[in-house]
Amino acid sequence: MNDAGQVRLPYKRIMLKVSGEMLGGSSSVGIATDAMELVAGEIATLYERGFEVAVVVGGGNIFRGSQAATLGMERASADYMGMLATCINGLALQAALESKYKVHTRVMTAIHMPELAEPYIRRKAVKHLSSDRIVIFAGGTGNPLFTTDTAASLRAQEIGAEIILKATKVDGVYDKDPVQYSDAVRYDHLTYLDVISKQLQVMDATAITMCMEANLPVKVFRLQDRGSIVDAIYNSEIGTMVSAAG
Repeated sequence: MNDAGQVRLPYKRIMLKVSGEMLGGSSSVGIATDAMELVAGEIATLYERGFEVAVVVGGGNIFRGSQAATLGMERASADYMGMLATCINGLALQAALESKYKVHTRVMTAIHMPELAEPYIRRKAVKHLSSDRIVIFAGGTGNPLFTTDTAASLRAQEIGAEIILKATKVDGVYDKDPVQYSDAVRYDHLTYLDVISKQLQVMDATAITMCMEANLPVKVFRLQDRGSIVDAIYNSEIGTMVSAAG
């Protein structure tokens, strides 16, 4: 149980979105031990500081639904495979958190698999968070054709999270791909409408629209070193904040 309750926190309950590529490490494929330990360590640090932490994990390091066309299968079938990939990542993250950092976690899935994880029930998820447990949401929304970004937006609103922290391999949102263009400019702040109108790669349109309707801020930042998430929470100069007022 954390003991940092006396410290005033900028947010009490947060939603962390971690892509599958983050868990894949430098190759973005499979599960890299060092990447998993980094993510688990960062989550454990948030817990120790007194935050209530929920996590949505992607599955792109194992399988991505958008591969359907290249594999000659229906998109719905491919998306279900992608959902199962997020469950694998969720269980791996749970194991890393509990074995090394000794924190209590629950994996909750949108797909019924009771032998492996709890089925997602909103009231139970809120109870877990209030009882000092880290909750890992896997299985996306449980429906094909929706991304894990949409799942993060949906679950964040359902559990009453105050912000979505989106951990990426890039240090924020740029006007164009910073890998390809050396003159790419990073945004410090954006409005939801800026993201939609400029078609910026923050979240898919459904996810960002849901955040806009709920006035739920999104912080996009790079997770590469210990302390990255805490720095992103407390330092406004790190990453890109997406909110109603840009």
